[in-house]
Amino acid sequence: MIGFNVAPFVGKELEYMKRAVDNHKICGDGEYTKKCNKWIEEKTGTSKALLTTSCTHATEMAALLCDIRPGDEVIMPSYTFVSTADAFVLRGAKIVFVDIRPDTMNINEKLIEEAITHKTKAIVPVHYAGVSCEMDTILAIAKLHNLYVIEDAAQGIMSSYKNRALGSMGEFGCFSFHETKNFSMGEGGALMIREKQFVERAEILREKGTNRSKFFRGEVDKYSWCDMGSSYLPSDLNAAYLWAQLEIAEEIIMNRMNTWNMYDEAFRDWGNFDVPVIPPECEHNAHMYYIKVKDIEERTKIIAYLLENNIKAVFHYVPLHSSQAGLKFGRFHGEDIYTTKESERLLRLPLYYGIKPEQVEYIIQKVKAFYGA
Repeated sequence: MIGFNVAPFVGKELEYMKRAVDNHKICGDGEYTKKCNKWIEEKTGTSKALLTTSCTHATEMAALLCDIRPGDEVIMPSYTFVSTADAFVLRGAKIVFVDIRPDTMNINEKLIEEAITHKTKAIVPVHYAGVSCEMDTILAIAKLHNLYVIEDAAQGIMSSYKNRALGSMGEFGCFSFHETKNFSMGEGGALMIREKQFVERAEILREKGTNRSKFFRGEVDKYSWCDMGSSYLPSDLNAAYLWAQLEIAEEIIMNRMNTWNMYDEAFRDWGNFDVPVIPPECEHNAHMYYIKVKDIEERTKIIAYLLENNIKAVFHYVPLHSSQAGLKFGRFHGEDIYTTKESERLLRLPLYYGIKPEQVEYIIQKVKAFYGA
């Protein structure tokens, strides 16, 4: 069976985890947490990066730093993972969903402004498949209306928009290091902070509401409870696992890109279905290769066919606005022209670090065979 995903493992993970154990430092903010934070800062150009227990928690921290309160509204696409909305629902906000673009599956930037009300507090663009949203337009709208921009860049590490790293353009950006992502620590994420004025409070929120980070840097003689907060800090064991991959990040991305290109060269001009669109201003990270078939019935049939041939291919998000919680905590502004229709067509093909070229060729062969080629 060719699985849909295999979590990355490059060989040094266990060595680094053992070193953390030998150093008697397995809780957060040890050697490897600091290495990962610095790497993200250097790669993205953000003022501060803080490793977190998940991308969900990074987004929750961003919601706290934006002072999201009951009655506020937050604009985002419906085609996203539940965590994008949960972080703001937990703060009492109403989610305002707008339609997506059919080319990139990202939020339609042209529909954002008409969804803004006096209650709107933030815009949350989701960079689907590591391909950037139209950030110049989104940032201009946010500036005009004095709104926060929180980038959900869960899939976007090492992707860019006009040479700017995803996650670094809004006030806050959030990465995921879940086992399905390009780089993994099992469960984990990172919060990126553009403006230094938010850094001190972010550290406090992440350390259960204490100024413990300042204490460890010798800036205070004892630490105390200063603010609300939670335990958003991951174990250094998880960071050690991640660091092994960040050390060879370019190699991992190149390996994934080779697979992405194999699919794309086979399918781009084939004509039986739609393939990913990469706008010229975007550089992506080969996080995902998907095809968009005729409709949900055809997708169901091809999933079953591939499974019969020992290939695990999967669909992705069910739009949030049509879910039980989405109906309770949000509303869809405007018309759902593309969100549901395009989500029902999308099929993700296996793509992970280390998948063999002959496996990819077999997948391509079976996809084409389904269509009689």
